[in-house]
Amino acid sequence: MTQINTTPAPRIADYLKRLKSPWTLTLLIPVVVAILDQPNAVSVIEFAIRALLGTLPYIVFAVIMIASLKAAGAETVIAGIFKGREIRMIILAALFGGLAPFCSCEVIPFIAGLLALGTPLAPVMAFWLASPLIDPPTLLITAGALGWPFAVAKAFAAVGLGLMGGFAIKLLQSRGFFSAPLRASPVSRCGCGPDPFSGKPVWAFWNDSTRVQTFKNEFTHNALFLLKWLAFAYALEALLITYVPAPLIAGLVGGEGIMPIAIAALVGVPAYLNGFVAPPLIAGLMEQGMSSGSAMAFVIGGGVSSIPAMAAVWSLVRRQVFAAYIGLGISGAILSGVVFQLVV
Repeated sequence: MTQINTTPAPRIADYLKRLKSPWTLTLLIPVVVAILDQPNAVSVIEFAIRALLGTLPYIVFAVIMIASLKAAGAETVIAGIFKGREIRMIILAALFGGLAPFCSCEVIPFIAGLLALGTPLAPVMAFWLASPLIDPPTLLITAGALGWPFAVAKAFAAVGLGLMGGFAIKLLQSRGFFSAPLRASPVSRCGCGPDPFSGKPVWAFWNDSTRVQTFKNEFTHNALFLLKWLAFAYALEALLITYVPAPLIAGLVGGEGIMPIAIAALVGVPAYLNGFVAPPLIAGLMEQGMSSGSAMAFVIGGGVSSIPAMAAVWSLVRRQVFAAYIGLGISGAILSGVVFQLVV
């Protein structure tokens, strides 16, 4: 009797998902270039590999740092800053907003817990605005692609945006706005990590086998994640430099004045991929004529308004608070670009 195979056939959606993987797209780019423009294929591949190898030391250091923070349970330190006077909380939330080693789903219950416990919206907003912009891996990747001056300026801009947003919300709340910021529906934890409000960090994590395993898992996960996205980013940068005319970029987001900076901040909303892909792409845009102020506005505006960042805000708070988040993010991006262009 013939046995019938009951294993379900792979769905078309599964194949499409694999095709959209950064690894697949990265491999397809040189293949397509070789087919359509063979003379430039070697130069595109060489540029991407050289750029990736140049960033490799930053990748290794960033991966070790974030894995160590997760293994030690450093997120509990971040929970501790939301205590005390409101002004103190705003300042600390802006300063340390990007240091919490949360995965994307852990941010939502963390913020929900803060608001449910009665933490004022102002320091939460400061944390929310700064968090997508600065963290140890992103800072190092930005330095590797764009140099330390740009990376440090971005960190200052992130803190400044957090402070601006926090104190702006505090002022608006004193005038009667945002009295009930949280949505009515509760948000449950996603189960991807420990409760950030419980426990204490253990900095000597190598003495605990469970924490050592966490370090290994985080190291592997983040190393693959960074390599995947940076390989894709540098392949895109190679295409950008090879095929996009420099006068086009310079005419759109180059030159002096606030208009190119405002355009870059708004373009960053749909064009921004993530904090690891953006620096190589911005390096390519700057080489093609993008002004330094426009580059800063792009990276700040895109980071705040990226899909994960906006989804986290939208899922928890009312529309008025969400609108304030977007408005503060875009205006802060433009202001950061203007200041950076004046300083450099």
